[in-house]
Parts: sequence; C-alpha cells; structure tokens
Amino acid sequence: MRYTDEQIAHVVHEANRALQMIQEDSAPSVPWMCETDEIRKGAVEGVRAARDGVTPRGLHEAWMRDKLADGWSYGPVKDAVMKTHPCLVSYDDLSDGQRDKDRVFIAIVDAMTLGAMGLCS
Repeated sequence: MRYTDEQIAHVVHEANRALQMIQEDSAPSVPWMCETDEIRKGAVEGVRAARDGVTPRGLHEAWMRDKLADGWSYGPVKDAVMKTHPCLVSYDDLSDGQRDKDRVFIAIVDAMTLGAMGLCS
C-alpha cells in the first residue's frame, strides 16, 4: 500500500503528540482531526520535505521559518494566542527531547514510504 502524504502526516502528528505528552509538554498538540488547516498543511509539507531527503536540522529550520513568517517569536512558554514558542531557537540549542521529534518525524516518513515500496520488511 502506498500511503498519501496526508496519511503519513496524520501518523507523524500523533507520534509527535505522544512525545509531547511523554515529555510533559505544557501545551501538547490537539488530535489531528481537531488541528487547524495551517498545522495540517505544515505537517504535509514536512512529509514532502522528508521524502525529498531533508535532515532533522533542515526540518526544524523549515518549521522555524514558517512560524516566524506567521508572526511567532521565541518565548519561554508555547502560547498560540501570544504566538510564542520555546523551540524557536537554532537546532543546536534544542534539547535532545526536542530533536527527537524531528528524528521521529523523518523515521516515520521513511518507514511508511520505504515499507510501502516493498523495500523494507
């Protein structure tokens, strides 16, 4: 079965949400079906970038560019109303837990892409 970019984005989003909960994120993402069109579109774009070989660093940098272009800025607390986010820092300044989100994102895309192509078992 070949998964669509949207299906993979759904899985990636829920995996990220699970990591947020494990890491006790103070404002975890909502379930995929409750997410805004903007967030869903960004996840699909991330899937496409991962299929094209983006690195975890590149994935974070693209996410950051999108957030900054949308008026977000660094803040110690993630707040959708104030548009602040503590991860609006360079990849090198992220904690290992935050970097895990980018690594897991790419690993899921790879697994769902390569597995669907019959290259992995």
